[in-house]
Amino acid sequence: MKYWKGIEELESTPEFMSTAFAEFLPVKESHESKDATSAPRRDFLKLMGFGVAAATLASCEAPVHKAIPYLNKPEEVDPTISNFYASTYFTGSDYNAVLVKARDGRPIKLEGNPESPITRGGLSARAQAAVLDLYDSARLQHFAIKGQRTETAEVDRQIRAKLAATTGKIVIVSPTIISPSTKKAIAVFAARYGTTEHVMYDAHSASGLLQANNGVLPGYDFSRANVIVSLGADFLGTWLSPVEFAKQYVKNRKVSNDKRTMSRHFQFEASMSLTGSNADVREAIKPSEMGAVAVALYNAVVGGGNTPTFSNPRVAPQIAKAAAELKANRGASLVVAGSNDPAVQALVAALNQSLGNVGTTLDLTTPSYVRQGDDARMAALVKDMNAGTIGAVIFYNANPVYNHPLAAEVKSGIAKVPLTISFNDRLDETGSLCQYATPDNHWLESWNDFEPKRGFLSLSQPAITPIFATRQAQESLLRWAGNNETYYNFLRNNWRGVVSGPFDAAWDKAVHDGVALGTALPAAPAMLTPAMSVGDAVSRISSAPKPAANMVEVSFYEKVGIPTSGTGSNNPFLQELPDPISKATWGNYLAVSRSMAVANKWEQGDVIKISAPNVAPIELPVLVQPGQAAGTVSIALGYGRTMSGKAGDGVGANAAPLLMVANGGVMYTTVVTLEKTSAKSPIAQTQTHHTIMDRHEVVQENTLAKYKENPREVTEHEKVYTPDGMEKPNKVSLWQDYQYNNHHWGMAIDLNSCIGCGSCVLGCQTENNIAVVGKQQVINRREMHWMRIDRYYSSDHHENEFETNGKISTYAAMEDPSDNPQVIFQPMMCQQCNHAPCETVCPVLATTHSSEGLNQMTYNRCVGTRYCANNCPYKVRRFNWFSYYSNEKFETVNSHMFTDLGRMVLNPDVTVRARGVMEKCSFCIQRIQLGKLEAKKQKRRPKDGEIVSACAQSCPTDAIVFGDMRDPTTRLSQLLRREDGERAFHSLESINVQPNVTYLTKIRNSASEMFGPEEEA
Repeated sequence: MKYWKGIEELESTPEFMSTAFAEFLPVKESHESKDATSAPRRDFLKLMGFGVAAATLASCEAPVHKAIPYLNKPEEVDPTISNFYASTYFTGSDYNAVLVKARDGRPIKLEGNPESPITRGGLSARAQAAVLDLYDSARLQHFAIKGQRTETAEVDRQIRAKLAATTGKIVIVSPTIISPSTKKAIAVFAARYGTTEHVMYDAHSASGLLQANNGVLPGYDFSRANVIVSLGADFLGTWLSPVEFAKQYVKNRKVSNDKRTMSRHFQFEASMSLTGSNADVREAIKPSEMGAVAVALYNAVVGGGNTPTFSNPRVAPQIAKAAAELKANRGASLVVAGSNDPAVQALVAALNQSLGNVGTTLDLTTPSYVRQGDDARMAALVKDMNAGTIGAVIFYNANPVYNHPLAAEVKSGIAKVPLTISFNDRLDETGSLCQYATPDNHWLESWNDFEPKRGFLSLSQPAITPIFATRQAQESLLRWAGNNETYYNFLRNNWRGVVSGPFDAAWDKAVHDGVALGTALPAAPAMLTPAMSVGDAVSRISSAPKPAANMVEVSFYEKVGIPTSGTGSNNPFLQELPDPISKATWGNYLAVSRSMAVANKWEQGDVIKISAPNVAPIELPVLVQPGQAAGTVSIALGYGRTMSGKAGDGVGANAAPLLMVANGGVMYTTVVTLEKTSAKSPIAQTQTHHTIMDRHEVVQENTLAKYKENPREVTEHEKVYTPDGMEKPNKVSLWQDYQYNNHHWGMAIDLNSCIGCGSCVLGCQTENNIAVVGKQQVINRREMHWMRIDRYYSSDHHENEFETNGKISTYAAMEDPSDNPQVIFQPMMCQQCNHAPCETVCPVLATTHSSEGLNQMTYNRCVGTRYCANNCPYKVRRFNWFSYYSNEKFETVNSHMFTDLGRMVLNPDVTVRARGVMEKCSFCIQRIQLGKLEAKKQKRRPKDGEIVSACAQSCPTDAIVFGDMRDPTTRLSQLLRREDGERAFHSLESINVQPNVTYLTKIRNSASEMFGPEEEA
């Protein structure tokens, strides 16, 4: 098995090889002056000539902070003690029940709420980073009329007068709203102004899915599915409710002595997605072929045919195999599709109905409400605005001038509406065109309720007083409707009758827990037109025009970090989060297959002009992406903002105008022409900075069949034999082993459970005050993340056999290993080695070993020699080349934390490291010390689960287990005992650094397992 990180390593390109073994070699920068910190290592002696003392003093300067006495302390606030408040994160995309960690009245960290029956303590990467948005100085800080600051009372007076005089229709435009009380507030407003209409649209639309299910978004349960077939649905990354689905999905992917079965997962998609990278069988198809795949699958399952009517000889056997698996697991299977085409969704709905999945893996009685947007109604509104029939429009956290494919028509329509109001939190592309700006509070400053699925409620409560002179949008609607009640009272009164028992006690419990069972909504009628029949769906797919063979199809997708709506684009945490697949940061790109790049003589970073009919072209750099379907390209939406803030403006290009609108719905695919320009734009990728030098023991995987046969042979360990053939130990070392008498902290990571979502990366960043460095510094290989998710491609391709109509057919995998490689993810952080190579080379004892097994950093000793980083085999140490939070060079990328307001997000329990200092993962030592102190107060040892690292707490799939290995009762100790000799291994075990991080070998479904005797019968 050959593992490789990217095309450059696979091909050993000169550019890659020139830097693979030179960790600190500077990259030529186009806009930076050369300074001492960018000097190559061999120039270190030149610095010695200048004077070590001078260089050391300059590198260790720290900012001076003034202390202010806390004379009037609020009763519930204790200095140095964190308070936690249950709340809810939902900004129109993914839903997360959260706990808000606040210090001295300021939120500094979000964690998953384990009380939630939906997200169950998991948290998405976006939710992890959302706390930073609270301190965004680009937020609008006051009410305004035509951009000029105006008193709130005067704005209210003018708006009420104009609303009363409006003769046309009044429309409130928003993304999906899942708050029952917000909808009731809109209803109160509509009762006062009878011509009011509420139009919801989603930048990442599921309108076609709603139409196919009579206006109901089904509830899905992947944990009850033995077989999953996904037609382009990235349900682990961005589709509908990824945290909820990831929890369910991994439940059937974990294996152990007690559970030696796994669900089987087929994925058909155009570009490599997070979900596709975790599939057992993944086939790359063109977007125009998705409908045909759905028809072939339906014919093979429902029509009774064994041979799918699909011409592609590589894909057809996989469809037949998926159909056989589905039929053998009726009632325990699930078919999902990410397409917004109602015809495709109608076939998927018919498939699930025929397979008996409704009521087991798919539930229509407890529908999801996280996507309610109606593409047809939004398109009709745009037409009405331009026709002059709309009297007033209120944009409620909606930005269609940026993220809707009819953006040009929306912009022209706004100019024709007599009264335009924006609730948006900034003067963005849409809000800047409105007459009145009445900015909404940040959700961490607000009361609200949510019902993401019928029967499951949650609340949000303010964790901080509004920082700016803003007001909740719901309260603004009530004021303009003549209702002076506070939204808190309005919300509380709306919950009477929702919770059972004495109301005050029930309400207090709901606020404390953050979640409750019950519904605050009436039975929802069908919102959209009924589903089309199967015959109509097949006819529509068959008659759809097919792109010419020489045309390039583009697939538009949503990244795990930046949402399609673009709402997170000014968050530097999200911009610098490496994409799980491409490992790219700070912008989007044109993802192409290697065959297309070779045929067109494109190199990575070449800028391509992308043109489509009737819209202005955009330009993006090329990124060669393994797994991209031949003849297709992919572009991420959510980039190219112009009015989001310093960090987000001008990052990437906006591809939303290229989207195609057909039959009233938004289609996330179209046909484009590509033309190479003379420009180049380097892509800031992580992980590809160094090579693993063909070491196969970094990460390990095996098949389920071998695990069942002998679990002790699925993991390879280096073995040494004596001349007579006896195995002997290979742990010879010059080190004196440590004796851990009290605690020995460690971690286990199950590679079967890790899906590569990156939530742990941002959990670590927000917890530990890790700096954002910007695109150029990432290109310079200077990113600061303490932990990363290494993504490895494997290219051990064999011929695969599948049974079709009783005959064995064979097709050979393509010769190019980049066409459709397998993917494996490995979280990598400081391994806290017992025989740490970094400790032996530090000349000033800045890095030492603790009595509890931790590799410690003493920052004020470090003089920045970087010997430790050079000696680290895992490349997990980070050097502070600059003072990122105070250097004007980084004001743009750190626009949030460059101000005193932004620094409020910093965790006071963790030192902000200065320039010239080395840093790395500490296993969240501040959490360990706090847990030990609390236990000491009660005169006992810490209990398992009381001390959890930020990465383990963030993980939505429970892939990371943290604990004390000296305590035999901890989950970690029990896991290591159970997996010892089976799946447990240490990365780079042969170098004998003895890490305290243990990995569990990834187990995959083998071809024989995917089509076993039960299916043949």
